[in-house]
Amino acid sequence: QVQLVESGGGLVQAGGSLRLSCAASGSIFSINAMGWYRQAPGKQRELVAAITRLGSTKYADSVRGRFTISRDNAKHTVNLQMNSLKPEDTAVYHCNAGGRGLQSGRDDGTGYWGQGTQVTVSS
Repeated sequence: QVQLVESGGGLVQAGGSLRLSCAASGSIFSINAMGWYRQAPGKQRELVAAITRLGSTKYADSVRGRFTISRDNAKHTVNLQMNSLKPEDTAVYHCNAGGRGLQSGRDDGTGYWGQGTQVTVSS
C-alpha cells in the first residue's frame, strides 16, 4: 500500500502561481511513475503531468510551458509548480502514484490516489 498526502492548493488570481506537493509513504519502492490529475466541476478527470522515477515527464497540452513537475526520489515527493494560472485551471488536483494512466495518458483509475487539493483561480 502507498499513502499520498497532497498540500499547496488555494485561491490565486489569474496570472499567479501555486506549488502543489505530494508526499508518498508506504510501499513506495514499487512505484515508478507519479503525477497529477485534475477534475473540474462537470468535467472528466484529466492527466495534468506525470514523471517517472528517472525523470521523464509528460504534460497535458493545456499546461505545457506553464506547469513544471518535479520529483525527489530520496524524499518520496512529487511537486507541481503552476505558473501563469488561468481560471480554467480551477479544479481539484489529485496526486497519483503507479497508475497506468500516467504513462498511457488515459485515466483508467488505477494506482494510488491522494485525497485531492482544491485550486481556484479567479479572473
